[in-house]
Amino acid sequence: MEALVASALGLLTSAGVYLMLRKRTFPVIVGLTLLSYAVNVFIFAAGRLVTNLPPIIDKAAPGYTDPLPQALVLTAIVISFGMTAVIVMMALGAFLEAGHDKVDMNDDAEDSPETLK
Repeated sequence: MEALVASALGLLTSAGVYLMLRKRTFPVIVGLTLLSYAVNVFIFAAGRLVTNLPPIIDKAAPGYTDPLPQALVLTAIVISFGMTAVIVMMALGAFLEAGHDKVDMNDDAEDSPETLK
């Protein structure tokens, strides 16, 4: 099970970094979302979640599940949803203002044949 979680974490992280390096806004937004999912899975995995145990210390139970990682992930989900909405609105405003959705236009202007002459 640990190998499955570790490989899923690595896949989410690598796909998120790859998409964040793209020149269009939509893949950048999806990459940020995948990275936030990877962080959430990492926090869950670090919390050592145990099934069928209470989230509080009880003398009758053989152990307990730590509720802190669950609370951190829930908070991270809410914050990432809000930040994704803000980034989508900024990208939409930039698209409507400039007429394209490229993230950085300076690279294309410097490499064009007109500027190299």
